[in-house]
Amino acid sequence: MRSSHLVVAGVAATTAVALSVAGCGSKPSPSPSKSGSPTSSTSSAAPTSSPTAAPTDYTGLLIQVSDIDAPVPFTASPPTQSPNGQPGVATTFSTQDGSHVIKDTIAVLADPNAATDALNAAKAGQGAGLTHPTTDAAKVGTNGTVLSGNSSDNSKGIAILLFTEGKAFVTLEFDGPADSLPPQDFVSDLGAKQDAAVKKGLGG
Repeated sequence: MRSSHLVVAGVAATTAVALSVAGCGSKPSPSPSKSGSPTSSTSSAAPTSSPTAAPTDYTGLLIQVSDIDAPVPFTASPPTQSPNGQPGVATTFSTQDGSHVIKDTIAVLADPNAATDALNAAKAGQGAGLTHPTTDAAKVGTNGTVLSGNSSDNSKGIAILLFTEGKAFVTLEFDGPADSLPPQDFVSDLGAKQDAAVKKGLGG
């Protein structure tokens, strides 16, 4: 596996979460009685619907930009809640020149078995986007796996770390120049930090 200095850039995807709240009706003015003195009339207000429950904020599960040990400075995109409609969080780390990208996505599933199923399904999908992909085991979380190779159009080199931690399924994708991949120890180090953050955040 060839190594390159990791300089990360990415386009952050943002997701809007809407809360719907119905308004209440207003009370009518009192109507006068036969004697001329006002009396209160009872009217039914429009029913108030409960607001849609906001998704859990999983931002605390993400690693921080300071966790990235590289010779160049990084910036992070604003976290995206519920990426791809799945409970969880995602962000992208980048540097100014935009030649490399790290995409960090954490999906929070119903239980560890569901997380494992998601990882197994992702292996085939991620590998399909690589030319002559290689697969290596990684000592990160549970079922740690690294898929690597050039993108299908040979425009960039990609290394993808997949692992689970409890009911969380984590994907760390490292994009860089074609035929150039990040060092294995860099991938493992960042993966271990992300694993620790998930474990702490989910109480594992």
